[in-house]
Amino acid sequence: MSGASELARLSLNQRTTASWTLREAIDGCVAAGLSSIGVWREQLAEAGVENAVAWLAEAELRVSTLCRGGFFTASESAAIEAAHLENVRALDEAAAIGAKTLCLVPGGLPAGDRDLRGARRRAAEAIERLVPYAKQVGVPLGIEPMNPIYAADRGVVSTLGQALDMAEPYAADEVGIVLDTFHVWWDPDVEAQIARAGERIHSYQVCDWITPLPADTLLARGMMGDGHIDFATIGAWVRDAGYTGDIEVEIFNADIWAAPGDEVLATMSARYLELIQPYA
Repeated sequence: MSGASELARLSLNQRTTASWTLREAIDGCVAAGLSSIGVWREQLAEAGVENAVAWLAEAELRVSTLCRGGFFTASESAAIEAAHLENVRALDEAAAIGAKTLCLVPGGLPAGDRDLRGARRRAAEAIERLVPYAKQVGVPLGIEPMNPIYAADRGVVSTLGQALDMAEPYAADEVGIVLDTFHVWWDPDVEAQIARAGERIHSYQVCDWITPLPADTLLARGMMGDGHIDFATIGAWVRDAGYTGDIEVEIFNADIWAAPGDEVLATMSARYLELIQPYA
């Protein structure tokens, strides 16, 4: 098997090379022999959607995800409406660039709010409201459960089971989940929940859990192989659940962000071939 074909499912999430513009990330993927990219809305806005569509087509790159929608746990009516409209815009962008799914980060607790169950309920209601438009534009929604350390400020949906509970009222090709190893590796029920997810796995994202945690825990992700996650076991569970889509590397890490992007992609590709691809 050629190197190019071995990397056929590997996707660069733009946050892994945070200093790159979208144009630079596209060029970097092509140079590294990748055929897929996970796009972030901030860099997409800087580039312009029309430019991005042209660049992606020219490079023949798939868009594994658009990151991100969500952040819809607000309790005030004006903020709820604003979040809905922002997610509608995100769906329009995802449709334009052909994203396989819009990644939904549910959001944390509003300021001064301690009602975690209420925030989760509002997230579910926001998804219910968003589904008809997502169906209209043909973009599946992918709910991303987040590690519990982010429950207060970023993601009130903490487990794969909770995300699936929100997704299951809808068809699998309408609402599914984004499975990120960083967020779910610790969960004692994760094997059963991955099997339960099945065709609802809309994206499989990988990076490692490193210790000691940095002061800013948002930047606690490491390159695969630098931490504690058993990628062979989780990867086999995802494979056995039937997932055959892109495998996206998403790393928030100050040292990796400071490194030259082409070096990061070279390391990422080598670790993927060693630790991820054989079990996928």
